[in-house]
Amino acid sequence: MGKNGSGEEKEFLMWDAIFSIEEGRRKLGEEMPVAFYRMFEYSIRDTLIEMVGKERMIQIFRTAGEKAGREFYQRNLDGSLMLNDFLGQLQQKLLDYKVGMLRVEKFDVQTGHAVLTVGEDLDCSGFPDFGETVCNYDEGFIAGILKAYTQKEYVVTEIDCWANGSDVCRFDARVLKEG
Repeated sequence: MGKNGSGEEKEFLMWDAIFSIEEGRRKLGEEMPVAFYRMFEYSIRDTLIEMVGKERMIQIFRTAGEKAGREFYQRNLDGSLMLNDFLGQLQQKLLDYKVGMLRVEKFDVQTGHAVLTVGEDLDCSGFPDFGETVCNYDEGFIAGILKAYTQKEYVVTEIDCWANGSDVCRFDARVLKEG
């Protein structure tokens, strides 16, 4: 982050520009092959593992995903909706952006505990069984959206993944206990 002339912190990444695609891609449009996105993502993962280790890479991907989730929420979702309507809107937006097919298996309104699945996940659908989960960015992305909507701190953990032998990504979302 840098400072602007008034001394206020300014985001390095221009979030508004991310969604301004039509002007710069008049012919090619918004879509690109999933394989190309995955090359970008997994080359960054591998480079980070080499530079800072696997645990730090996971932390970086979760943090980046959380930031993106908050920004996605602000620009695409209506936080005034009741929970079921909000989750329906989130499902539709993830379909519209071709991120995946969200299904809510459980959402306990008292505790905030949720179990969510994403079918045809952008990051890993079709992967062979590597014996581990790999959707750390998605963990953060979901946490960022839930935090923005509920105003509660969330920890999201992927418990099933194509990369660990499942045919869907399943995420366990829990409100972080204070104290």
